[in-house]
Amino acid sequence: SLPPSLAPIGVSREVAAAYVSLSVRTFQELVDRQLMPRPKRVDGRLIWDCEAVRLAFKALPEDGDVSDVNPWDAVA
Repeated sequence: SLPPSLAPIGVSREVAAAYVSLSVRTFQELVDRQLMPRPKRVDGRLIWDCEAVRLAFKALPEDGDVSDVNPWDAVA
């Protein structure tokens, strides 16, 4: 167990999702869409880097931002 003054650098999917106030399902959807980082695999466990999650969250567009991406580009 870590002392209260020492934050973990790696966390489970559930904790990573909670860190950015998302459900596990929504967090995983963002991982699948490459808007959130993929985990590291350590002895079969999936562990998310807290700093990578923080940086990915900071990179998300803010409400009202206009995207240069045309949603119709993905339609085949």
